[in-house]
This record gives sequence, structure tokens and C-alpha cells, in this order.
Amino acid sequence: MYSFINDYSEGAYPGIIAKLAATNAEQTVGYGFDKHCKEARKLIQAACHNKNIDVHFLVGGTQTNLTFISAVLRPHEGVFGVVTSHINSHEAGAIERTGHKVIPIPAEDGKLTATALKEAYENYKNDPNRPHWAKPKMVYISQPTELGTLYTKKELTALWAYCKKEHLYFYIDGARLGYALATPKNDVTLVDLPKLCDAFYIGGTKCGALLGEALVLVNKELKADFFTIMKQAGAVMAKGRVVGIQFEVLFTDNTYEKICVNGITLAQKLAKVLKAKGCKFLAKPETNQLFPILPNIVYNRLSKVFLLDLCGPVDKTHTAVRICTSWDTDSTAVDKLIAQLETFKTLK
Repeated sequence: MYSFINDYSEGAYPGIIAKLAATNAEQTVGYGFDKHCKEARKLIQAACHNKNIDVHFLVGGTQTNLTFISAVLRPHEGVFGVVTSHINSHEAGAIERTGHKVIPIPAEDGKLTATALKEAYENYKNDPNRPHWAKPKMVYISQPTELGTLYTKKELTALWAYCKKEHLYFYIDGARLGYALATPKNDVTLVDLPKLCDAFYIGGTKCGALLGEALVLVNKELKADFFTIMKQAGAVMAKGRVVGIQFEVLFTDNTYEKICVNGITLAQKLAKVLKAKGCKFLAKPETNQLFPILPNIVYNRLSKVFLLDLCGPVDKTHTAVRICTSWDTDSTAVDKLIAQLETFKTLK
């Protein structure tokens, strides 16, 4: 059965495999100080139009979030994130394990609004018992969100303005950033991101790499000793070039964004059919993750032919699922899924 469960089931973009094979016999220095990591950093700085950013290569998203957040926060401080945020719902309490509390805020379509952030922080500031609370010091969001929705430049600007006003660090998880950049309606570029946050990461694992994420530090205050903190956290690879080479390939000739267009094109083709059949969604279908609410009879039939990510029942007769496309999703598989959907008169 063809899997639409996630966007990291496939291996890696062929150009990455070719480059890894071609450089396999090279002897390089370790720990990310090799020529490939250096070149990848330069390419990312060029893509961001910013030579002052620091770029660190880590293995995975949870490791990146854990290492960065725990490095920045003092022992009594916590991080704001929407209820559906990855750090709150899909990282097995990794942040809390370090002693830092994730402070959940209600989401709108998976997104944190400046209004909701202000309300949450004002509640903290105005509570006479706040010395007993974990002190909020960071704001965490994902672009795109865990529900596949996009923050606009206006929304990010509002969040960033409030964070600066209240001296809160603003951190953007870019696990699927390639798909955000490849979405036609997106108005936030790599050039914009360093101007809108203290730090963000560029996801590789879900966007064509075998593994790896590129953490971008913008705020000068957060740069000192970060490599040493990574080392202490077990987040430094001896063979750092393994990640560096992959980003070297992804950031040559705009490959990172180009290959992610496939996931967006196929997801939106599928979303169009679902909408035409009257299907409702848990969140707006904006990127490569779709969250349709299907009649149980439809889900039961589809699940015998395709692997879908089950989100859970919505009511007695409907089930929510996640359908995820990727840089390497087979278009014929999407056509087969569409053909199955077309056999139903309605998906209401």
C-alpha cells in the first residue's frame, strides 16, 4: 500500500546520494568544521542575504528544539507554544525533561495570534502569584504549522513586534520550511525570516535530506558558546560533513525550494477534489499536509488501499485523517487516491 502517512518515508533527493557517494573517500576534519559544512553555511547565508547569521547543523527536529530551547532559557523559565505545537504534543516531554515548562496557548487554525500571545503574557504579568509560575521567556511557532497552515508576513511581524516589546525570545521551527517556501500563496521568504525572529531552523529531514536540520541563530546574545552547548547535549556529529553535504546540495541552484514544489502541487490537487466533494478539514489545506474529515465508510475503504495517518474520530460518523505528500510523492499514487474519492458522491 502506498503511504501518505508522512513526508519523510522516502530516502533522500538523488543529488544528495550522489554527492555523499562522490565524497565518501574524502578525509575531512570533524564536528562540522569541514569544507562542506563551511560551504553550506555560506550558501544559507547567501539565501538569507545575511552574512551575520550563525548556522549549526543538527540531526533532527526534536534534538534541535531541545538543544536550542534548553540552551537559551534559564532554569525557571518556560516557552509559549500553541496546544498543537510540536514541542507540546509530539516530543515526549523533551523540553520539560530539561526542567523548562511548555506553556500552551489556544490556536486558531494551528496558529498563534499576537492577540492570544498578548492575553497569555498579560495574564502572567498581572497575576499576583506569578513568582510561583514558570516565567515565560520564549515564544515557539512552526512555519508551516503542525496543521499545515501558513503564517503570513503580517502575522509574523505582529508576533515579532510583541516579542521585542516584552523581551521574549521568538523561535521558529522550520521542519517543513521547504514546503512553506514552495507554496504560491506564501509571502514569507528566507530573506524575511532573519528579520522576524531570534532564531529559526531550516528543516532537511522532511524536505529531501536523509537527516539533518540547519539551525540559524540571528540574535547575537544567543551565539556565544553555542557549539559547546551542542557538544554537551550530544548534538554534534563527529562526521559533521554528512549533514553539511546535504545542505550544500539543497542550497545550490535553489534545490531546497524547487523539490518541495512537488509536495505542494500534489497536495493542492488532492485538496481541490476533496473540497469539490464537500469535505471539511480540521485546518485550512494550505501546504503539503491535509487534514480532511472523512465519513467513516470512506476512511474504512481508503485505509484498505492506502496508508493514512489517523487523527481520530470527530463524531460518531466521521474520522479525521492526515494525508501528507512530499518532495518525492508519486503523482500516480495521488491519481489513484483521487480515483477512489471520485467513487463517492459526497464526502460530507
